[in-house]
Amino acid sequence: MADAIEDPREVPWHPRHAKKLVGHASEVLKFNSAIASGRPHHAWMLLGPRGIGKATFAYHMAKQILGSRSEAWVAAGAHPDLFVLQRSLTDTKPHKLRGEISVGDARGLVGFLTRTSASGGWRCVIVDSCDELNTESANAILKLVEEPPAKVIMMLVCHQQGRTLRTLRSRCQKLLMAPLSEADTLSVLRHLPLIEAPPESALASAAHLSSGSPGRALELVSSAGAKAFESFVQMSRSGVSSHLKVASHFSARAAAAGDYQIFLDLLLNWTAQQAKLHSSRALAEAHSQLLSRARIVEGYNLDRRNQTLDALAIVDDALKAG
Repeated sequence: MADAIEDPREVPWHPRHAKKLVGHASEVLKFNSAIASGRPHHAWMLLGPRGIGKATFAYHMAKQILGSRSEAWVAAGAHPDLFVLQRSLTDTKPHKLRGEISVGDARGLVGFLTRTSASGGWRCVIVDSCDELNTESANAILKLVEEPPAKVIMMLVCHQQGRTLRTLRSRCQKLLMAPLSEADTLSVLRHLPLIEAPPESALASAAHLSSGSPGRALELVSSAGAKAFESFVQMSRSGVSSHLKVASHFSARAAAAGDYQIFLDLLLNWTAQQAKLHSSRALAEAHSQLLSRARIVEGYNLDRRNQTLDALAIVDDALKAG
């Protein structure tokens, strides 16, 4: 029990706790039609950007397949006919997530599939996510997908197809899932069981910036990086004083790397959109410069306040160049 409490994923808004699936209606219809046919494909790859609800979809479908009484067991992570393959925890204290899903983790799934169903019906497997499989664990999963046991449905969450074994992708039925609308993203945020509900204005801003990803929006709600980007967007005019105001969100060298990354991601997206909107070569070049600098800052842990000032200067010069 202590291990579960110390797992950083164990939050009240974990996808398995979701009472309702928002969006993805056409994918639900396609999946349910396959199940209703009595001969559904045994392996489904759920494709789409991170944080749009693919894992929530998987748990939602698992609850339907496993029956009306399964919801409480699934929410507790204790259903005997559901196996979730994900990164395990390190042995250090406090526990941290391992960098990848190992072949040792995959062996647990092999053991699960050698047993019979506790209810005599279907069994479900959720892989969250197959982007995190290493070569050995991906090959172990591939063997299971190629020779599946009877009455098993596997759902593989995939954020980036290019990071997944090609042969594994080719043997799965693919569901391409799109980002949510801004309204649906906001609806998800409003109903999350957060310990302290953020102001409505903060939720609306996060939903707007999230590109249809409630997971991303949740990161943005309390992020200094998102606040820094808002300061940038709201600048009435460019200049040193305005840039300093934006950079002040990263005034300490120890400012969270995650917050700075969020700011840079938002700035990169904004620059790319503006370059496309105005057919601006200068902004396109600025985007490339920012992307290169992002890798340098991440690799060397440089002063993020100064790096923010430099990034803003790059964008400012591009805007002036037209």
